[in-house]
Amino acid sequence: MLAVAGAALLLTPAVAHAAPSPAEVEKQIDEQWNKLEPIVEEHNATKIKLARQQEKARALNTQLAPLELQVQVTRTRIGTFADHLYRGGQLAQVNLFLSRGDSRETARRLTMVGQVAREKQARIADVLAAKAELEKVKEPLDVLVAQLSKVEAEQAARAKVIESEIAKLNKLRLQAYSSGSGLGELRPAPCPASYPGGDAAKAAQFACRQIGKDYVWGSAGPNTFDCSGLVMAAWDSVGVSLPHNAKAQRSKIKSVSRADLRPGDLVFYYSDLHHVGMYVGGGWIVHASRPGKPIAMRKMDDGNIHSFGRPA
Repeated sequence: MLAVAGAALLLTPAVAHAAPSPAEVEKQIDEQWNKLEPIVEEHNATKIKLARQQEKARALNTQLAPLELQVQVTRTRIGTFADHLYRGGQLAQVNLFLSRGDSRETARRLTMVGQVAREKQARIADVLAAKAELEKVKEPLDVLVAQLSKVEAEQAARAKVIESEIAKLNKLRLQAYSSGSGLGELRPAPCPASYPGGDAAKAAQFACRQIGKDYVWGSAGPNTFDCSGLVMAAWDSVGVSLPHNAKAQRSKIKSVSRADLRPGDLVFYYSDLHHVGMYVGGGWIVHASRPGKPIAMRKMDDGNIHSFGRPA
């Protein structure tokens, strides 16, 4: 499936007799990046899932430790008991013990031996119960470890596809520009447009300070960011935790209307929610758009808006 996705992202070579203009190249790259960015965001979602699974594995290992100790202790007790009863002709001594005395004494002695036998059986039952509990806990852990291995392999394959496609995009861009400077000014308006105070305004200021830094997929600072990584880091700077994935961010925060937007709110794009930017007022957002373009401001409406959200 990754191979198919990679093939679908291949860029059409420029016509030999007419090199594309920078604007044409940017438009072409934007189109291709809209196909690639969902893969990047899916990669981020997979990383979140992987971290949760690893946490579960650590929790299960914590549960296993006392169970293993219990089995070991019980086995040691059984071994000591068996050694005491059987080693050195102990059975012969038990027979001698039972053969002496009257019938009442013999009955009492039989009761004592029965108690010893029941104790032995109880200890054996303890071992079996502990082992059963241990195996019950280990079974989902073994399944989880196998799942983690599969996810890690998928992550490695996905990373190769992403890196390959990013390299193609940057190569085409550099051919047109001979630099990575991009088009237009990075900060064409005040950022943020207003400062009402509070955590939202501080988060917006954080995003504004990142203007000019590079886009790197899967990154959340301090020197490089992807789209969801930028807004995650901005809100993290004021103590609000967000997941590193645009769709997950959308599901975690409350919705706001366009009329109620204020600096610090998040603007989500496209039907599959594969892009997010931070609103900074005046109809502008700050966003990490794609490789080859630094973090910059852009008009909020220069994209297919899905919805708006407010982390706090």
